[in-house]
Amino acid sequence: MVVWGQESYWLVRFLFQRGLAVIYVVAFLVAARQFRPLVGEDGLLPLGEFVERTSFVDRPSLFHVAPDDRVVGAAAWTGVVLALCAFVGVPYWLPESYAVAASMLLWATMWALYLSFVNAGQLFYGFGWESMLLETGFLAVFLGAGASGPPVIILWLLKWVLFRNLFGAGLIKMRGDDCWRELTCLDYHYETQPIPNPVSWYAHHLPDRFHRLEVLGNHIVELAVPFLYFAPQPYAAIGGGATIFFQLWLMVTGNFSWLNALSAVQAVATFSDGVLTSLLPVAAPTAAPTPVPLRAISVLVGLLVLGLSIRPARNMLSSSQVMNTSFDPFSLVNTYGAFGSITQDRYQLVVEGTHAEFPTDDDWTAYEFAGQPVRTDERPPQWAPYHLRLDWQLWFAAMRPRPGPRQRWVIRFLERLLEGDTATLSLLRRNPFSDDPPDRIRVLRYRYRFTTPEERAETGQWWVRERVSTYVHPVSLSDIHSGSRTAVRSPLAGTKTG
Repeated sequence: MVVWGQESYWLVRFLFQRGLAVIYVVAFLVAARQFRPLVGEDGLLPLGEFVERTSFVDRPSLFHVAPDDRVVGAAAWTGVVLALCAFVGVPYWLPESYAVAASMLLWATMWALYLSFVNAGQLFYGFGWESMLLETGFLAVFLGAGASGPPVIILWLLKWVLFRNLFGAGLIKMRGDDCWRELTCLDYHYETQPIPNPVSWYAHHLPDRFHRLEVLGNHIVELAVPFLYFAPQPYAAIGGGATIFFQLWLMVTGNFSWLNALSAVQAVATFSDGVLTSLLPVAAPTAAPTPVPLRAISVLVGLLVLGLSIRPARNMLSSSQVMNTSFDPFSLVNTYGAFGSITQDRYQLVVEGTHAEFPTDDDWTAYEFAGQPVRTDERPPQWAPYHLRLDWQLWFAAMRPRPGPRQRWVIRFLERLLEGDTATLSLLRRNPFSDDPPDRIRVLRYRYRFTTPEERAETGQWWVRERVSTYVHPVSLSDIHSGSRTAVRSPLAGTKTG
């Protein structure tokens, strides 16, 4: 067994930084392509409204100072460039006397830019992996670069993030839904998850006995394995390896943005150079001692994180645990958790438009989303780690029989479609009204389920759907502009095969 104090972590830092840089590249690309149509100046949740109702102190963001789409674009593409610089290791190219300072500046700038997007992103950025990227990215600022090794205390703080990530998810499951305790949640999860991927249909049809073993394995990896992260080597690496394998399985069977990829990157911190070189065909250089100033700063960071961890730890251990919550405006130390409850039925919103003045059902044509199923004959696509923010919110919205206060963006979304807004249409997979926007639009609510193997063999379909209600009644642009309530009346009851 290797003595902890004699271990080196230069290679661990090298791999961790490159993995985190890839996630930052994806995150900033998503911001560049989606932030403006969703929460820009003329977005579904306009940036100006955010600035008016929040203060910089409560939600610090560059866009408080400059709520301008051009600034949004510049910040996003700057983030992409900086993340690529981090990936290729630009600070490592510099003389040793500059490497650490350059690395800190690079990672701090990416963290500050992404904080601006998360704090101003409102509903469309309200996901646990956003605060997790910020917390992980903040700690990355203090890892250093060049020939010297990283501060070991920062690696332990990364383990602490990973522990709260996994253990918090395990606790919320045991508290949140009987099916986790009964080992039956995966009977439904692959079908009802936010955005299925190409393997989800096959995973759904695995034997029930296999699903029971999956849930049991989930509980072991989330509730027992995290304690290994703080053990001596090689036990810490065994825990990290189990976590990486678990995250890869989740990536194979679903689209969860960069949640799983980031968790796997965090797990790199559980390894040591000695373990990595014994597993991989790589050699680790002999690292110079960590610079004294960086070690001193890491101690201060450790004390800060320790103080900020009190509320998240209390929440995690509380019987009224809340998942995916930040306790400070900079998202420095957060609480995590996912899928505390599992929906057993999959509801989908299908948005349709028409040019007909008195349309029948045959006169309506559906828009197609990038990730949410509409057509029943199309296999679910692979998108993760790219994040389809509109599609995720459509999944949440479909849980309700009609739009609620948190879905006020839905009517603005329909308005943009009726206007033929190019930016909004860029969020879709297919616009059937590319020549002329529709005169009327409606939203139907369906129940979707995967076909059985027999149904698929016979029909070639991936889904079967049943219409359950009208989510938004037919509405025109003039109706929306005049404030007509037809768009939010109680939906019609009844079912219909679609």
